[in-house]
Amino acid sequence: MARYTGPKTKISRKFGEPIFGADKAFEKKKYPPGMHGANKRRRKMSEYGTQLLEKQKAKYTYGVLERQFSNLFKKASQKKGITGEILLQLLEARLDNVVYRMGIAPSRRAARQLVSHKHITVNGNIVNIPSYSVKPGDLVGVREKSKSLEVITESVSNTANYSWIEWDEDKLTGKFMNYPERDIIPENIKEQLIVELYSK
Repeated sequence: MARYTGPKTKISRKFGEPIFGADKAFEKKKYPPGMHGANKRRRKMSEYGTQLLEKQKAKYTYGVLERQFSNLFKKASQKKGITGEILLQLLEARLDNVVYRMGIAPSRRAARQLVSHKHITVNGNIVNIPSYSVKPGDLVGVREKSKSLEVITESVSNTANYSWIEWDEDKLTGKFMNYPERDIIPENIKEQLIVELYSK
């Protein structure tokens, strides 16, 4: 299964923020990677470069590869509404992201692994496809046999609350209520730049 497995801190430094979550190495080196380090004089980035960087940030944040991202953009552009906002909503509705948002896993990478290893159910059925698109009203939960897994029990104790998710900690089940509005999605992504890039 294709996914990015390279260095995480270097990618975070490239974008200037810890997009993979808390990162001690990033806190020590908050400047872009490269042999000249923090002192390198960098040329002003072109408009295309800025747009491309924003697309790359979105891809790495949600753990999506180029073809998947391109397909999601096409899907978003065919729907009525603001394309950039719909794109982020589709990314938020991916099963691996929903599992992460519910607090079942500490990161999107961990969530992807839980889904792939058949620990997660949707409406009572095991689903092992991380890119599966969750729909409003769907119940996402932990398979009965997997509820005692250490990674899940530790992560659930730090669950954050999101208004578009209804979480039942006793049953380890959450309901995906609706696609979130842009202003409540916490990711620092300028989706308009991505739309401009694809519309060239």
